[in-house]
Amino acid sequence: MKIAVYPGSFDPITNGHLDILKRASDAFDKIIFLLSVNPSKKSRFSIEERLFSMKEVAKGYPNVEVDYCDGLVVNYAQEKGAKFIIRGLRAVTDFEFEFQLAAANRFLQPDIDMVFFMADKETSFISSSTVNEMANHGADVSTLVPPSVSELYKKKR
Repeated sequence: MKIAVYPGSFDPITNGHLDILKRASDAFDKIIFLLSVNPSKKSRFSIEERLFSMKEVAKGYPNVEVDYCDGLVVNYAQEKGAKFIIRGLRAVTDFEFEFQLAAANRFLQPDIDMVFFMADKETSFISSSTVNEMANHGADVSTLVPPSVSELYKKKR
């Protein structure tokens, strides 16, 4: 069974994340959609809000489960028997960071591979920080995020 972990802070989940999740769910037998929390990073949405949104999104994918970790993703993947970590690439600027991360992960867990999905052209400009910035200035971001996230933004106004 090909098991992959799709980690992120997902603050919030965007339609770009969903595009990657959909395509990855076709490529792997099981995906763990993982909320990976960095305690030193300030988040707009709580862990509970993000997990709720992730679970709402995952309902459409029978081979996707949602989980949470606050440690190293590569160690989490190894514990769960996953051989792959899924990452998305929007632009060449993402590549350098992801390349270094892949090398560090390979150092820690040589049997786990990073698998990269290129962002679709319709979602390549979407990032969580861009969506948050737009929302901070009153823009309607409902077409950039899943409905559960759009509802969270409405509650925070």
